[in-house]
Amino acid sequence: MRRVSVDIGGTFTDCSLVWDERYVEAKSLTTHQNLALGFNASLKMAYEQLGLTLEEVMREVDSVRYATTLGTNALIERRGPRVGLLVTAGFEAMVPLSRGRGYGEGLPDRLRRDLPMAERPEPLVPVQMIVGIRERVAETGEILMAVDAEDVRAQVRKLVDNGVQAFVVSLINAVVEPEHELLVEEIIREEFPEHLLGSAPIVLSHQVGGRKGEYARTSSAIIDAFLHNAMYHGLSTLELNLRDNGYQKPMLVIHNSGGMAQLNSTDALQTIHSGPVAGINASEHLAVEADLGNVVCTDMGGTSFDIGLVVKGGVKFYDFNPVIGRWLVNIPMVHLVTLGAGGGSIARYDRLRRAVVVGPESAGSDPGPACYNRGGRNPTVTDADLSLGYLLADRYADGTIPLNERRATRALEKEVGEPMETDAVGAAKLIRQKIDNDMANGIAQELRVRGYEPRHFTILAYGGNGPLHACGIANVLGVSRVMVPPFSAIFSAIGAGNMDQLHFHERSLYLSLYDSNTRKIFDDFDTFNALVEELEEKGRDDLLRQGIDPANIRHRLELDMRYGNQLAQTAVVVSKNRLETADDLMEVLAAFSKDYGRRYGEGSQAPEAGIRINTIRVATYSSMSTLKFNDILPKDAELAPAPAATQHKACHFVGHDGALNTAFHDLAELSFGSVVESPAVVISPSTTYLVEPGWRLKIGRYGAALFERVE
Repeated sequence: MRRVSVDIGGTFTDCSLVWDERYVEAKSLTTHQNLALGFNASLKMAYEQLGLTLEEVMREVDSVRYATTLGTNALIERRGPRVGLLVTAGFEAMVPLSRGRGYGEGLPDRLRRDLPMAERPEPLVPVQMIVGIRERVAETGEILMAVDAEDVRAQVRKLVDNGVQAFVVSLINAVVEPEHELLVEEIIREEFPEHLLGSAPIVLSHQVGGRKGEYARTSSAIIDAFLHNAMYHGLSTLELNLRDNGYQKPMLVIHNSGGMAQLNSTDALQTIHSGPVAGINASEHLAVEADLGNVVCTDMGGTSFDIGLVVKGGVKFYDFNPVIGRWLVNIPMVHLVTLGAGGGSIARYDRLRRAVVVGPESAGSDPGPACYNRGGRNPTVTDADLSLGYLLADRYADGTIPLNERRATRALEKEVGEPMETDAVGAAKLIRQKIDNDMANGIAQELRVRGYEPRHFTILAYGGNGPLHACGIANVLGVSRVMVPPFSAIFSAIGAGNMDQLHFHERSLYLSLYDSNTRKIFDDFDTFNALVEELEEKGRDDLLRQGIDPANIRHRLELDMRYGNQLAQTAVVVSKNRLETADDLMEVLAAFSKDYGRRYGEGSQAPEAGIRINTIRVATYSSMSTLKFNDILPKDAELAPAPAATQHKACHFVGHDGALNTAFHDLAELSFGSVVESPAVVISPSTTYLVEPGWRLKIGRYGAALFERVE
C-alpha cells in the first residue's frame, strides 16, 4: 500500500504518507490563499523522512485523498455567488419562513429559547432573488399543471437582471417526479448558454436530496450552489497541483457521509465537516481492531473541538437531517458536534459575567496565537499552555514555529490578567480551566442526551492539542482512562486513508408494513424490491463512472421507520436487500423493534399504532485496503519505568498554587511499554503529551499512549 492522505484544517494541514510498511506523519500551516502550498509543504516533510523524492511519490502512490474545511470556511465567511432560486408559484416564502423555526437552527438551547432576541441568519438567497414559476406536481407524481415555458423564461430573465451567478431549482414533489426540474434546467440553458452567462451552475434539488421535506431539500440545494465555486476552484487547484507534480490518477475527496469519491462525483455540500468525519472513521476502525468497545472521539485541533460517537461493533451515528451552519438540510451525514475550542481559540474577559470566555473565535494560522510572533495580539489557549510551561519555545511543531513567550505573556496580562486582577500565569490557569470544562461538558452532554455515561466509554484524544488537554478533560468528567490513538496529531488524515468509496441514494415514500386499521401485513414485495433496485443502480453507476470493478461493488439497505404518526424515526440497517417472504418482513420488523427499544427503552414499542417506512436508503460502496494497528498498547508484562528525564522545568497546574518540578521526555527516547509518572511532559515532533498530577502515561506504538489515573 502506498497512499497519501491529507486533512486541511483551519490552522494546520496534516499529511499521512503510507509507503509499504512504513507510516510517516507531517504538519504544516494551512495556506488559505492557496491550499496547494500548505499541501506541498506537509507532503515534502513526509517524503523527506523516507528519503524519497516528490517524483517517486507522485509516480508510485495508489491514491491521494483530501479531507478539507474549504466548504465549511466559505459558508462561515459567507463567501459565495449570488444565488437565484426558482420554486413552484405560491411557495416563494418557503425559504424565508424556514418552517417558522429557522431563527433557532444551529444555535445552542439557551439562545434557541430566547425568542425576544431571536434573529434569523443572514439569508444565502435574498428575497428578491426568489421567483415562482407556474407548474404543479402532485404528491403521487401526477402532473397537475405543466410547466409554462414562457413564464420560466420571464422569471429567469428577472434573476439575470438582478445579477444571478448560480441557479437553484426546487419544485414541489420533485423527488417523486423530477420532469419539471429537468425541463426548467433545459430552458435556462437554452435562454442563457454558457457563452452568455459563463459557468453559472444550475443545481436541481432532486439531485441533491432524494427525500421529501421541501424546506430541507431546498436548503440543501441552496448551500450546494453557494459553495460550488469555492469547492470547484479550491479543489481544482489542488488537483492541478497534483497534475503539475506528475500524479495522473483521479484525486479522491472525503465526504461527510463517511466515504469518499472522485472530484467529479462530489457535491460541495458533501465536503462540509469532512475532516472531522474522517477522524470518526479512523476511530471506528481502531475500535474494531483494538476491541475498545464504546468510543467517544474527541479531536482538538487549532480551531475547533469535534465530538463523535462509535458504539460497540463499530456502528457510527448518522444525522439524516443535520443542521449545517444555521440551515437544516437532508443529506446523510456522520453525526458530529463541533465546539469553538482549539489551540487557537481566543480568550477574553466578559465584563457582563465577570469571567473568562474562550472561543468560538479563533486566531487561525494567520496571524495565529500571539506567541507565533506573526502579529496576533489576542491571547489564545496555546499562549496559555506556553505560559504554564508545557510547551518548549524551540521545540513546538518540531521547531518549525518558534514561539515568543514574551508576546504570550503580554497578551494574557492585558486582555485577561488586568481585568481579573491576576498575573499571566493566573490568567493562563483560568483559560486552561475554562477550555477544559467547556470540552468536558460538551462530551458529557453528547453522551447523556443519548442515554450513555462517560465512564462506559473509551475517550480517544487526538488532534494536535488532544494529548495536551486529555487529563484536564478527564478530570472534569471523572474518567480514569484516556487513549491517545496512533499518529494522534494527524489522526483525521489517517482516517481519510482508511475510507471506502461510498455513495448514498434515497427515496421518500409512504409505505405501511403493518396497517393497524385493517391488521394487514405488507406483501407487495415486487414494488419494494423494484425501488431498492433503482437506488442500487444509481449507486452502481456512480462507482462504475469512477472506474470501480463491478465485482467489488456492494450495497447496504437502510429503512427510516416509525410507529404510526410518531415523530420519532429510526434508521434500521436491513440484513437482506430484498424482501421475498413474510419471514423476511418479520425479520425487518423485529430489527426495528429491537433498535427502537434500545434507543427509547424496552417496552416503549407501539406496533398497535401501525408500522411505516418513510425513506428507503441504499449505501453503495467499494471496500479499500486499510492500515493495520494491531497490539498498539503494551500489556502489563511489557511495562517498565521510563528512563530518567534529562530536562526538568517548573510548570503550573490548575488546582496547584505553586509551580511543580516537571520532567520533560522526548518521545523518540521512550520505548514501547515505558511508563511515565506525573508530573511530566512528553514531546514529539507533532504533539505534546501532558501528564498532570495524579496520572501516569503508558507509551505504545506509532505514538499511541494510554493515560491512567493513579489510584
